[in-house]
Amino acid sequence: MITIDDAEIHQTVQRVLKNVTGLPQQAATPLVSPKPESSASGNASKGQEKKVVAIGADHGGFELKEILKSTLNELGFDAKDVGAYNKGAVDYPDFAHEVARLVSMGKAWRGIMIDGAGIGSCIVANKVPGIRAGMAYDISSAINSREHNDTNVLTLGAGMIGVNLAKQIVKTWLSTEFGGGRHTPRIDKIMAVEKQYLK
Repeated sequence: MITIDDAEIHQTVQRVLKNVTGLPQQAATPLVSPKPESSASGNASKGQEKKVVAIGADHGGFELKEILKSTLNELGFDAKDVGAYNKGAVDYPDFAHEVARLVSMGKAWRGIMIDGAGIGSCIVANKVPGIRAGMAYDISSAINSREHNDTNVLTLGAGMIGVNLAKQIVKTWLSTEFGGGRHTPRIDKIMAVEKQYLK
C-alpha cells in the first residue's frame, strides 16, 4: 500500500492550483495552521482561550469525525464533540442541528458536520438562523466557501473523500479569511433573505 504524507499532498495541490489559476504557488492555497494573532487562530496565547469548533457526525461520518477531532486539537482548537459517539445508526439532522445551534448561539466559533455525502447536513445547518453552511469536496470549494460566502459551518461527505483530503479541506477552511469587498453586500443579501422568513 502506497502512503502519501500531508506535505506531498500539499505540494501536489499547489501545483494543480497554479496550473488552473495561473497564480504563483505561494499565493494559491496556504495550507497552514491558523496564526496565533489571526482572527482565525485557535491557538491559545497569554490570557486567550482556544477557539471552539463544534464537530458532529452521523454513523457514516463517525470514524472521520474521530480523526478530525485530533486534527483540530493539533491545530490548537478546542473540538466540541456533539456526537454521534459510536457507529450505531442515527439520523444526521439531529447532529447537524446541534453543530449549527452552537455556532448560531456563539458557543462555537465554527462548526464541522460529517455524514455520508455532506448534502443533507448542509441543508439542515442552513435552516438555523445565522448559519451559512457550505459543503466542501476539494480544496477549491473550501477556499471559495470562506472567501466568497463567509461560511461558518463546513459539511463533509465521508463517503466522498478520503482522510488526507478531509484534513487538508479542514485546515484550509479554518485558515482562509473572508474576502470582503464585493462579497460583503452579497452576504448581506443572503442574511436579508433569511430575515424575511424569521417570525
